Amino acid sequence: MLALNLHGVGDLRYEAVPRPVPQADEVLLRVCAVGICGSDIPRVFTKGTYHFPTIIGHEFAGEIVAAADKTLVGRGASVFPLLPCGTCPACETGHYAQCQHYSYYGSRQDGGMAEYIAVKRANLCLMPAGVSYEEAAMNEPTAVALHALRQSGVGLGDTLFIYGVGTIALIIAQWARAAGVRRIILAARSQAKVDFARKLGFTAAYNVEETDIRAKVAELTDGQGATACIEGTGASAGLEACVWAVQTFGRVVTLGNPAGGMALTQDGYWQILRRELQLVGTWNSSFQAMQNDWQDSLRGMENHAIDLKSIITHRFALADYAQAFALMHEKRECYGKVMFVL
Repeated sequence: MLALNLHGVGDLRYEAVPRPVPQADEVLLRVCAVGICGSDIPRVFTKGTYHFPTIIGHEFAGEIVAAADKTLVGRGASVFPLLPCGTCPACETGHYAQCQHYSYYGSRQDGGMAEYIAVKRANLCLMPAGVSYEEAAMNEPTAVALHALRQSGVGLGDTLFIYGVGTIALIIAQWARAAGVRRIILAARSQAKVDFARKLGFTAAYNVEETDIRAKVAELTDGQGATACIEGTGASAGLEACVWAVQTFGRVVTLGNPAGGMALTQDGYWQILRRELQLVGTWNSSFQAMQNDWQDSLRGMENHAIDLKSIITHRFALADYAQAFALMHEKRECYGKVMFVL
């Protein structure tokens, strides 16, 4: 089969590799769509994977073409990419995102940027009727977005402020709108991102390079601040903006992966103390019986609570990988989700 195989930092190759043979607890999936995650960019160009070569890609969906359970053959599925050890304290309570000894499709073992992949039966999320492979391939960022929104605690009638307008932030905004959040304020670092957010119906989107975002949030909330804020960039400026924008006793959710050290001004830190703010982390998503962000995300796609197709801006064939990765790495133009369609 053909796959995108990372042989070293900056050495991504589209080449023939052996087709995987599924083990007894696995199925063989013919990949139909796979997204490029923002984390795939440093993985390819600066950080690498945990060993070489590695087929990258952890946002994927496809058709089951071989399985011990013949009723699964022909079904469409997305795949929870984290492979928990099953024995650590986190796994014993179903908190797989906190597993101490996990593996992961696309970074710690071969992933979905290939024509076929063998995946654990337990990690399958079967697609409901009416959900496309492209939508299902976005199940991972959609579940991450839902998990972040749940960490914020916002709901009907609340105000949510999101700093950063990437793919996950836009999905969070869609989830918030579906949940009845009254006011959704977005802060972007470029006008192109502002325009894209407004095109999706989020009119309270502002460019932080041109707008005093702290003053704008105060204006829109009659000086009270947002019910909760989500920091989506992993940058100090975003964290600072959030602790000032949130209301007294409010919650700040840290979502963005930092590229370096994070810092707050003394006055910003005092906001946490004096107004007794909650600082809450969010990591990955829940995939368990009590709370399954993945199944809930598929239901959101099925009932059209969220519109993922509007976020997919670029589609490529796997063979055109160089163009797809350059688009994101070099920021050649504004993009939402960049996806390979097989």
